[in-house]
Amino acid sequence: MTDPRPNLDSNRQPSIRQWLRALPCLAALLLCVFALGISLSAQESAAAQPVADAGQWHRLNAVVAVVNQQVLLASDVDEEMRLVHLLPGGGTEDNSAAGALERLITRLLIEQQIRIEDPSQLNPDPQEVQKSLVELRQDLPGCKITDCMTDAGWRSFLAGLNLTPDQVAAYWKDRYAVLGFIGQRFRSGISVRPEEIASYYNKTLVPLYRNRAEAPTLPSVSARIEEILLQQRVNAMLDDWVQSLREQGKIEIVDASLRDAVEQMDARSKAETQTTPQKRGDAAP
Repeated sequence: MTDPRPNLDSNRQPSIRQWLRALPCLAALLLCVFALGISLSAQESAAAQPVADAGQWHRLNAVVAVVNQQVLLASDVDEEMRLVHLLPGGGTEDNSAAGALERLITRLLIEQQIRIEDPSQLNPDPQEVQKSLVELRQDLPGCKITDCMTDAGWRSFLAGLNLTPDQVAAYWKDRYAVLGFIGQRFRSGISVRPEEIASYYNKTLVPLYRNRAEAPTLPSVSARIEEILLQQRVNAMLDDWVQSLREQGKIEIVDASLRDAVEQMDARSKAETQTTPQKRGDAAP
């Protein structure tokens, strides 16, 4: 059984790996932000995959949506549904075609905004990207069976998802760039007061333990709690920002079946929100 208690090892500074894991609750949003199957490199690699016949080729290259004059193809949606399995929580994320398209639209809007504000951020340090990719290969549950630290094992694992190392490398670079942009744009200037850390400790962390004496002491976990609270605030700010991008942008879903499915999904989401309103930024660590 998975231990529900958060990892609050105070001896470890928050790393990019922890940052990548902490945002899955942008879940509908950022799992989302970060499965960037919308770049040109992703589109080119998807187009390069062999197809069974001409009919399949035309299906995969059909335009399914247009976002501020940039197209999303059926092949982008298909690839997103495979790439999401590489992300924390990817197995539980809505992996329908409609869910994949919604994530792609959100991420394309963010990538477009990065090009406006600071295009250089789309080219992160290759060594940092590679380091993050190595961490991914170490942490993926499926890699416990297939040794992903070897080139052969990594290729074998990805083949099971109908992906190639080159596809994943291009995708991971884009994802890393977007995460860096989000961190820089939203984390600067945010602070957490000591009383907020104490409140989280007493109301959220300690109740996870049957006996209060088993819980770690507040001083030993205060740095990690501060990081969690910072990330929750980033989530809330990012949510508002992306919603404004959607409202200001021009989004057209041209595939009728996907359009209907997205509308139904949005209606369900709104109904659930009205039934069980969630406190802003109150995501599980």
